[in-house]
Amino acid sequence: METMHKIDMHTHLLPERLPNFADKFGYGDFIHLQHHRPGFARMMKGDVFFREIKSNCWDPAVRIPEYAQYKTPVQVVCTIPVMFSYWAKPADCLDLSMFLNDHLAGVVEDYPEHYMALGTIPMQDTDLAVRELQRLKELGFPGVQIGSNVNRLNLSEPQFFPIFEACRDLDMAILVHPWEMMGQSDMSKYWLPWLVGMPAETSRAVCSLIFGGVMERLPDLRFCFAHAGGSFIPTIGRVQHGFDCRPDLVAVDNAVPPRDYLGRFWVDSATHDPQLLRYILEVIGDEKVCLGTDYPFPLGDLEIGRFIGEMGLPASTLEKIFYKNTIDWLHGKQAGG
Repeated sequence: METMHKIDMHTHLLPERLPNFADKFGYGDFIHLQHHRPGFARMMKGDVFFREIKSNCWDPAVRIPEYAQYKTPVQVVCTIPVMFSYWAKPADCLDLSMFLNDHLAGVVEDYPEHYMALGTIPMQDTDLAVRELQRLKELGFPGVQIGSNVNRLNLSEPQFFPIFEACRDLDMAILVHPWEMMGQSDMSKYWLPWLVGMPAETSRAVCSLIFGGVMERLPDLRFCFAHAGGSFIPTIGRVQHGFDCRPDLVAVDNAVPPRDYLGRFWVDSATHDPQLLRYILEVIGDEKVCLGTDYPFPLGDLEIGRFIGEMGLPASTLEKIFYKNTIDWLHGKQAGG
């Protein structure tokens, strides 16, 4: 196991230098960086401090020996969700998305053996999102990362369906990441947006895509949900019971039971809990769990699957989690390939 190949399919990376997009566009609390001391920078949302990051959040060369310690030669990188900027004017969000995507493409080009990338798209504008998807395909991206909602709209809304159709047609995988957590302003204390809101947001996304019929209409579309699918899989009994007892409220757009979709999408492995991971493997199967850590953030699995290797799982299951399932999700795409 110690020498088993690993691909970490859920990690985040920013450019070291960000333009001041608020000045460029003339409005908005776009994220910018203040490099206030060597090896560290403050992420600022307008004039408000968002979080401090280290150089491993922007320097791909610094990251490589860090994750090599855990026998992980490859990371799939994507932007930090706060950069989505779905609230911005669509053309400006496209401009920002292209900047971030071009940076990620450059990282992959410079370190092809160590990185793959997922792009970001202006989800608030269907035509611009599809246009950037097409460009990402030309750049060799195997997929994109999107938020769990778009300006509080569920992913089942009709305006997003052409984007999902384009992902299917372009053979692009989708990582759904929670962001803009519901109720965030009401539970700012105790880090509750991250501890409570994020799992709920991910379940919101899964339920919306199931109940809205997106997964049913596009069965070949390859979704992966961050943080082990959030609270969806642990609460599938409640979700299914709600579908059964109140079909008049739940089954209004899709009559297929939610349990039928278990095993039809992927989740990452970031549970921090062997018992929960065993349950998830039992419920959705060992072919649908990918090693994903949320590196380099503190809430992530920064020992990159060490707890999974200590669970006593069969070697065949470890191989699937550590790299085979990610390759399947990305339809055969591998670093350097």
